[in-house]
Amino acid sequence: MKLEKTVRLSHSGSNQVLHIPHRFELSSDEVVVRKEGDRLVVEPVKRPSLLAFLSTLSDINEELPNPDEGLLTLDDINI
Repeated sequence: MKLEKTVRLSHSGSNQVLHIPHRFELSSDEVVVRKEGDRLVVEPVKRPSLLAFLSTLSDINEELPNPDEGLLTLDDINI
């Protein structure tokens, strides 16, 4: 099913404004706009997920401190 609607363009200062109908609303508040011949292509900016970003980080090679160091064992705690 092809969604299509004719809309008017307006001007705001030196910018041309396109009002996007609600049913064409994008899930992003930032878009990439490019011109391909006579076509204007508007695409939402795709942000990588946190998991995808974390997978690009290098491994930590340093030894991390032991968070249990210096704590009493559970048998030594009196409540």
